[in-house]
Order: sequence, then C-alpha cells, then structure tokens
Amino acid sequence: MRMWSSLPFDVPRMLRFGAVGLFNTALGYAVILAGLALGLGDIVANASGYAAGLVLGFFLNRQWTFRRADGFRPGTALRYGSVFLVAYSINLAVVIAARSAGIFENPLVHLAGICVYSVVFYLGSARFVFVGGGDDSADRTVRVADGPRRQPASRTP
Repeated sequence: MRMWSSLPFDVPRMLRFGAVGLFNTALGYAVILAGLALGLGDIVANASGYAAGLVLGFFLNRQWTFRRADGFRPGTALRYGSVFLVAYSINLAVVIAARSAGIFENPLVHLAGICVYSVVFYLGSARFVFVGGGDDSADRTVRVADGPRRQPASRTP
C-alpha cells in the first residue's frame, strides 16, 4: 500500500528535486561555457546559463519531482520564478552577510548559501508552486489508528 505524506519532507521527492538540480546545473554550466566560447561575455553567458537551467528545472520539477500532470498553467511558471528570486536573494544575503563579517572568497560561504537556496527553493516549490491538481492526489492514503484507509482525492481549482 502506498503512503503519501502531506508534508514537504517526502524523501523520494526531495531526491528527485536534487537530481533535477544537478541536471539543470550541468545544462546551465554548459550554456555558460558555450556563451563564453562564442564571445558573449560574462554577464550574458551567465544569465543565459541560469535561464536555461531554470527553464529545464521548471519542466523537470513539474513533471517528475512534483508529478503535475494537469497541463501547463501560466501562474505556475510565475510562482516558480518568484520562488527562484526569493531563494536566490536569500543565497546572496548569506554571502553578503559573510562578507560584512569579514569572510571573503571562502568557498564554504557559497556552499552555505547554496544549501539555504536549495532548502528555500524546495519548500517554496512544494508549498507554493506545484500545489493541487497533480496525479499524486488521486492515490493518497492516510494512516489512522485502526489501519490504512483511502482518502478521496480533493480537486481544487
């Protein structure tokens, strides 16, 4: 019998989110390198790489990580972009705070920023972006004191 958690701490889903992160990072880096090789310059190459990775991440997370099979909704993409901006801003805040504390060019600071970014992006995606209407809501089981019992799928627009 299948158990679905209503919490955002679904380990298989978190692992899928991490795998998508690796894929979109690889694509983004490849685009950055290609842009640099084509002479686009640091800013344009970097922006192009992040844009490519963000688009790939959106579609993979929507289809695979959060299993949204309910068609494309423009509001979902807007929420995804908003969550990205919040997570990335928090990442930058961690780096800026470290610099303000006198810690410069330390890879651990960036690693801390990436960790905070990943947690915020995952939680935002799980609770704000990819909510309702997915195919996982049709097969939800809850555990009660007398054993598992099927819960009807809720369909919210």
